[in-house]
Amino acid sequence: MKLQKILMAEDELDIQIVARLALEAVGGFSVEICSSGSEALEAAPRFVPDLILLDVMMPGMDGVTTLQALRAMPQFAATPVVFMTAKVQPSEIALYKQAGALDVICKPFDPMTLSQTVTEIWEQHAAR
Repeated sequence: MKLQKILMAEDELDIQIVARLALEAVGGFSVEICSSGSEALEAAPRFVPDLILLDVMMPGMDGVTTLQALRAMPQFAATPVVFMTAKVQPSEIALYKQAGALDVICKPFDPMTLSQTVTEIWEQHAAR
């Protein structure tokens, strides 16, 4: 299956803009951006993403809580989720993977390589 639709939950507008440009213009993906975890939970059933990118630090519902809520929805029990965060100590990355994340993309990310990074994570997942 080819990666086409990406749902992204990110509360910072500048990161939303850069990520949308990187993923749509460079990667050719269809992207739905939400400003919070609760927005992502509302948008996911409507958008039906192939992959979900979650910011870890968001007001209200953080990324890990959002991931747990998504996993509780049968249609997203197996949807690949990747965290995007500046908190990338090995112990933090281990925690995110224990929570069910496929991988972690470090912020700030390079807009020119973001779609390639996401594609590589997707392909490694698909190969399993």
